[in-house]
Parts: sequence; structure tokens; C-alpha cells
Amino acid sequence: MLEWIGVVCVLVLMATVWPVVKYFGTENQSRSLVRELGVPRRESKKCGARCTSDRGSGDGELDGPGESPAVAMICKPSALANYLLKHCRSFCKNASASAWDWRASPYLQTVFGVFWPHDSAVHFMRDYLQLSDDGLVALDWAAVGAPHHKRRRTSSSSTNPVLLIIPNSFGKITWNVRKLCETALGHGYLPVVFNRRCQNGTPLCTLKLQEFGDPTDLREAVRYIRYRRPAGRLYAVGESTGSGLLLAYLGECGSSSYITAAACLSPVFRCQSWFESGPAGLLHRALLLYQKFCLSRYRTVLREVVHADSLFSCSSLRAMEETLFCQSGPKGLPAEGAWESYWERNDPLRDVDEVAIPVLCVCSRDDPVRGDPRTTLPLELFEDNPHFFLLLSSRGGHCGFAALEEGPVVWSHRALLEFFRATSDFFAAEERSKQTARRRGLGGAGRAFRHRSVSTCKKIPVCSHNIHDIYNWQRSYTR
Repeated sequence: MLEWIGVVCVLVLMATVWPVVKYFGTENQSRSLVRELGVPRRESKKCGARCTSDRGSGDGELDGPGESPAVAMICKPSALANYLLKHCRSFCKNASASAWDWRASPYLQTVFGVFWPHDSAVHFMRDYLQLSDDGLVALDWAAVGAPHHKRRRTSSSSTNPVLLIIPNSFGKITWNVRKLCETALGHGYLPVVFNRRCQNGTPLCTLKLQEFGDPTDLREAVRYIRYRRPAGRLYAVGESTGSGLLLAYLGECGSSSYITAAACLSPVFRCQSWFESGPAGLLHRALLLYQKFCLSRYRTVLREVVHADSLFSCSSLRAMEETLFCQSGPKGLPAEGAWESYWERNDPLRDVDEVAIPVLCVCSRDDPVRGDPRTTLPLELFEDNPHFFLLLSSRGGHCGFAALEEGPVVWSHRALLEFFRATSDFFAAEERSKQTARRRGLGGAGRAFRHRSVSTCKKIPVCSHNIHDIYNWQRSYTR
């Protein structure tokens, strides 16, 4: 019932703020925005900006005069970037909708991808994982078929890759997540959804909720997944605000993340500013109402750690976050400086320089939840860090990305699956070339090594996982 209320509210918003006249006004603004978000001159000749417009002059802009490209790829020039542009067709193709098509509206796209109820053939088989502090998180393994059939576990020696999906921070399993699970199953992946404490029906066993960017629980869940599926590679996808938790985990763990490659769908990068300003009108109210509805189940027990009356009377997402994690004293008042301190330890980009795997971020210029791309997209991150790649589409809303003639697979899902396949193929090709070069140079080098004292050889540190097997190319893709 709550889902349909949200749909009706957003449709009412559309009827009032999306007249045809305003559409044509915003279309002109979007074209000027494309020019402002252009790739710098020094990068456009090597990177993916060339695929955004065949008629572009290649002088640093993503499009020619008066044009609005469907997709722009923004990244630092590298061997991997060139490989992705060559082998990922979806990076350069995303059919734009006409002015009168419903896909031209970012609000309808958002309703379609986030709020729209959907009956899917995918069902989930749940594993509860008890954490080191006796808390519980849930891992929902996606499967296709009748849910009442007897559960069959796949062998731990299965080499099928595992796709870890981190939904939004509010715990809502959206149509986008279900569709991604369905698509991943069709491509041979084993999708598993990570549910935080007290979210999506997970019992709250401790008087502790997970902070926005605290990857402690996720780290234990990843270790369990690796224990269950040691033979298959692990990929990860973060949706919306759930991308913040994924980025925090990748930054904190660095090369020990167990993950081969990751992707973020409609991520929110500047989370403190996002909580302070919030998304537009009814979307803000819908998210606030949903979070209160989920927490109301634990109203009695939460009285022991938070001021419940203040919590359920909050009028903004920031006020609710402050009440949950920044309060001081029995009256639930936030301590002085607690808000800034909270984001110092929960900012998703706090350790972004430590990320050691390729990360694809799929965003749209008209995202009504994230906000204005000129102030919410950290373009310098993608221009300077060789591990990050940005696909910026002209339209798509928030986690929508419905395109004309897309078929059964959403464009953003096709893009991230192609990204995972291409990165794996690139690493394998790099490793083969290094092994070939090593065999060719064995002649004198091998005899010289046999006469060398063992004590002079640098010892390779022992690693508890296979990260060195996965990345034997030693980051050659950053060249």
C-alpha cells in the first residue's frame, strides 16, 4: 500500500511541475550543461569522449554545437579505458527518448526504477549472518523458479561469479534491484543482496544501527560470501545511496577487498550536502516516511538509545540521521560538532585514493534525487584517478535508464555487465602477455638467479585471499 501511495504522490508532482513549456526550457539548460561538463582538452583525444558524438571536433567538449550526446564517458586516459571503449558497445549507445515520450521525464524514470511495484520471476533465499557483536544482517540469494521448491545450494566449488548487490541505505528493494538480479542470473552470475540491520525484515538483535558509511558489517558479509563461494570471482554493485557504503568499503579495504570490479548506479557522492539539502519536495517526504515506517517496528526498543518522540517527529532526513547517530543526552539533542564529526568518519570518499580496483559509475544529468550535476558530481575524481570511470547519460532519472528499444535488459545493467566482462578479459590478456614475456626471458636471467643468495630476494607478503592471483598485472591498466 505504501508503494502505491508513493507512486500516486510522484504522479501528482509530475502533473504540476512538468508542463510542456517548462520541458523546452530545461532542454536548453541541459545543452549548456553538457558543454560545462566537457572532458578537458588533454584527455578527450585518448579517452571515451570521442564516442559521445561522431560529429564532435575532439577539442575537449563532449558534443558539437547544439548537440546533446546520449552517453559521455569521463575518465583518465589508460590502457583499460581504451579497452573498455573498444569492447563495451553500450558505453556509446543509449537511444534518447523524444520530447513527448515518458522516458524524457526524469521523475517518471525515477518512479519506474525505484518506486514502481513489479512482479518478477525472481525470488530470494535468505541467509542470516550473525556478526561479531551478535548483530544480524541478511543475505538474499536470488533464484528463478517457484519459491516453495526445496532449496538447493550450489556447490562451494562452483566457478560462477558472485554479484553482490547493495541496495539503497533505506533498505528498499526496488524494481531496479530485482531487474538486475534477473539479468545477472541470465548471464551466469549468482546475485546476492546485502540487507543491513533491521532493514527489509532483518531482525534487530542489538541496540546498534549501521551508520551510513560504516563498512564493518559489509566486511564480515564479504568474508562469508568468499567462504561460501571461494572458487568464483566476486563483483559488487551499489544502488543509489547504497553506493556510499560500497565506496567506503573499497576505500577502507584497498587491495584486500576480495572484489574484482565494482559499479555504482546513480550514486550520491556528496552525501553530507545531500542530507542537508535533501531531494526535491515529495521525493524527500516519501523517503522520510518510508524510513519512519521501517523504524516504527522497533520503536519500543529504540527508546533505550534514542529519543523516540524526536525521532518520529523529524521533518527532514538530516534531522533523522542526527537523532539516530549524533544525539547527546536523554532529550535527543545533537552534540556540538557531532554532525561534522559523523561525516568525517562516514563520507564515502574519505579513503577514495586507496581504492585498488576498477569502479564504474553510471549517472544521468537529469537525476532529481542526486541534484545538479555541476555541484554533485566530483568530475576531478574521474579525471585524475585511473580506477574510476563515469558513464554520464543525457537522461535516465534516478536508477531508471529506460531507453527506446532496450529489450529485456535495462541499458545501465547491460553497461555494468559489459564492464565486468571487459575488465576480466583485459586482466586475463595482461597476465597472458606477461607470462609469455617471462618465458621468453628465462635464458640468462634464470641462471643468474640460481647463483644469487636466497637471503637477498625480497619476500612477497602472504595474503589470505587471492587478490594477488587476480591482479598479477600489477595495475598495468593505469599506464
